[in-house]
Amino acid sequence: MTTLDTPDTPFAVVDTTRLDRNIHRLHDHLDALGVPLRLHVKTSKSIDVARRVHAGEPGPITVSTLGEAEYFADAGYRDILYAVGIDPHKLPRVAALIGRGVTLTVLLDSSAQAHAVTQFAREHGILIPTLIEIDCDGHRGGITPSDPTLVEIGRLLADNLAGVLGHAGESYFAYTPDALHQAADNERDVTLAAARALTGAGLRCPIVSVGSTPTAHGATDLTGITEVRAGNYVFFDLVMAGIGVCTADDLALSVVVTVIGHQPAKDWIITDGGWMATSRDRGTQIQSVDQGYGLVTDLAGQLIPDLLMTGASQEHGILTRRPGSARSTPDLPVGTRLRILPNHACATAAQHHRYHVVNSSTSTTAIDAVWTRHSGW
Repeated sequence: MTTLDTPDTPFAVVDTTRLDRNIHRLHDHLDALGVPLRLHVKTSKSIDVARRVHAGEPGPITVSTLGEAEYFADAGYRDILYAVGIDPHKLPRVAALIGRGVTLTVLLDSSAQAHAVTQFAREHGILIPTLIEIDCDGHRGGITPSDPTLVEIGRLLADNLAGVLGHAGESYFAYTPDALHQAADNERDVTLAAARALTGAGLRCPIVSVGSTPTAHGATDLTGITEVRAGNYVFFDLVMAGIGVCTADDLALSVVVTVIGHQPAKDWIITDGGWMATSRDRGTQIQSVDQGYGLVTDLAGQLIPDLLMTGASQEHGILTRRPGSARSTPDLPVGTRLRILPNHACATAAQHHRYHVVNSSTSTTAIDAVWTRHSGW
C-alpha cells in the first residue's frame, strides 16, 4: 500500500471525504434555491474534481484561462464560460474552441472589447456568446447598471449578447453571517438591475450569472438568477474559514512537508515546504485571526495546537508557536512528515501538477489515486 509516507515531499493532498462533503453541501443549498451551479474550475483545475461535482458527466463550468478551457474541452466539456475580460488577441483561440463544438462564452466590460468581439464574429461568420461584467461592489472590473455604457455595449454586441455577470469580490471581507447575506443580496440585486436595464432597452438578456464561494453559501433568495458560479468551495481554505463559510475541518486540500532541521535559539522548526509548495498568500493577515502561511497538522490530518507556518522562502518553511501561546513547541524530529492547511486553496493548488488522493473516512494516510491537474495558460 502506498501511503503519505512514500512520495518525496512537498506534495499536495486531496481528501475525498471532505471534498465530497463540500460538494454535496453547496449542491443541496443551491438545489433548494432552484438555481444551477456553474462550477469554477480555476481552484482545482482537475477533471477528476469536476467529475465528482457533475456526477461523472461534463457539466457547465467556468474557467479563468483559455488553457483551462482547452484542457476541459479535450475531456468533453462543451459549456464553458471564460470569466476574465476578453483580450482581442485571444479571439482566434475562442473561435477555435467554438469550431470544436464548444459553447464558449466570453466576458467584457468596455465598448472597445465589444467592438473587437463583434467585428471578429462578423468576419469569421460565427456568434460569440458574450456576457457583460457588472460592478456589484467596486471590487475590480465591470460597469454599474446605471452606466449608459451598459446599453451601448449591449447594442454593439447585437446577437452576440448573452447576458450579464456579477461577482461580489468584497464578499471575501464579509465576516459575519449577516454581512454574507447582505453581500449575496447585493450581488443579486445589482446584477438583476443590469439585466432589467438591457431588457428595458429592448435587448435580450437570457443569462443572469452571479457567484463567489461566500455569496453562493450566503444566498437565501436567488429569484431571477439563472446560474451561480463557485469554485473555491470544493477545497475551501483558511480565508473561507476566517469569514465563517467553513471550518478548518472542511479543508480538503493540504500540502505534505518534512521536517529537515531546527533553530533552537529561535524556537523554529524548518521544513522542506516553502512558498513554492504553499504559495506566498497571506490572506488571513487582515482577518481577526492571522494563520500565518497555514495551520499545521500531523500526517493523519489532526491539527497540532498553536503551531503555524510563519515563514517561507522558496524551498524552506518555518514553523513556530502562535504568538502569545503558552504551549511549548512540539518535539518534531528531522524526518517527521506534517501537513499544511493553506490560506488560499487556489494559490496553493497552482504550485502543484498533481494531487495525491486520500479518503479519511477509511484511512487518513493511504493514497487511493493520483489526479493530474492543468498547468498553463
